[in-house]
Amino acid sequence: MNAKIEKAQILVVDDAKDTLEVIQRNLKSKDYSVLTATSAPEAISILESTHVDLVITDLKMPKVDGFDLIQHVRDNYKDTEVMMITGYPSIEGAVKAVKMGADEYLVKPFTDEELFTAVKRSFEKLSLQRTSYKVIEKKPVTYQGIIGDSEPMLKVLNAIKRAAATTATVLISGESGTGKELVARAIHYNSKRASAPFIPVNCGAIPEELLESELFGYIKGAFTGADHSQAGFFQTADGGTIFLDEISETSISTQVKFLRVLQDGEIFMVGSRRPVRVNIRIVAATNKDLHSLVTKGIFREDLFYRLNVIPIEMPPLRERGNDILLLLNHFAEKLSQEAGKPPPNFSVKALGILKNYYWPGNVRELENVVQRLIVMTDGDIIDVPDLPSLMRFSALKGKGLNRTLAEIETEYILNVLENVGGNKSKAAEILGIDRKTLRLKLQKMQSD
Repeated sequence: MNAKIEKAQILVVDDAKDTLEVIQRNLKSKDYSVLTATSAPEAISILESTHVDLVITDLKMPKVDGFDLIQHVRDNYKDTEVMMITGYPSIEGAVKAVKMGADEYLVKPFTDEELFTAVKRSFEKLSLQRTSYKVIEKKPVTYQGIIGDSEPMLKVLNAIKRAAATTATVLISGESGTGKELVARAIHYNSKRASAPFIPVNCGAIPEELLESELFGYIKGAFTGADHSQAGFFQTADGGTIFLDEISETSISTQVKFLRVLQDGEIFMVGSRRPVRVNIRIVAATNKDLHSLVTKGIFREDLFYRLNVIPIEMPPLRERGNDILLLLNHFAEKLSQEAGKPPPNFSVKALGILKNYYWPGNVRELENVVQRLIVMTDGDIIDVPDLPSLMRFSALKGKGLNRTLAEIETEYILNVLENVGGNKSKAAEILGIDRKTLRLKLQKMQSD
């Protein structure tokens, strides 16, 4: 986030003219616009006629002191930050200043660097607050359930519209939780196939020994227990779109069968030697680098190029800027309504943490966090202590280099599990491993 607000206006208030001159000169050297006042009444007069981004006020002044000025600013100007400076420091004074709304508290004499750092922090908070108000109050850009107007998402939306106008195969790539299925649905429901079925298939969730019969169907007597013929997902999707999620998890033999569908528009039901014609569009998705898997011989090169006619790359949430705040507001309103509660407000510090968090689970993780906050928080304001522990500062995390790799891995796995409410399937997706591997790791943790 850019902490510098374009040509920010600062009002410095101090009854000592020498102090005013020094602070004014230093701040102007950093390209700030600086106004000065030698009393609180003079400062109030300036505030009434001029927009000020930051007020820096002395504590001890005749008639009306710095505490009264802070109170006046807080009661009348919601878009202005306040910093107090004093040559008479005390714990009581600092506590009172903070309680009344001062964002920074500097003790004279302070260095130029201390001044610049405090001003920078004040503008960082103001910038986040203004961004939050601007983003949350505006109506978000939505398209078929997809929310976001960051530059990366606008590229995705443009690609969706172009893909929907064709019949070409689409390959959607991106981390788990970025919304790949939403993109596939948007393509289908804006295409000429919109009135036909959209069939999503998670290839990674179906055991390999069942995948072929689930995808292509089987005829009566094909195997023990096949007492009737059963259509597969490809036949169910006939005329429409089949969405093959986690296609990288399929075996080479299954990939050969996908290739036949793409080349000839035919499938073979398990146990049958007669081809069945299908008219479908394939949209595939992966959270892995398929090209890398091709070089390793894990994924067929000819299938990769057949799928990758129209590639769409889903950006991770951490690269979507203010979309995080848009989605936060959307989920807060939606989930609060479902819970029968009014939407919560978020403190500026909480918003800052949420916006700058890494979000390994992307949009799905954000939705889970908001749901947890709504359920577990009683007040109408969500602050930093309400956030999941992995987002908050902990002195214990300072152990850093003293911990083994196994300890760090254990902590991260447990944090992810906590963040998704113990859902092992979602945790495995975020961690980039399968459920079996996660289960083995958890068993090892319990035995250690």
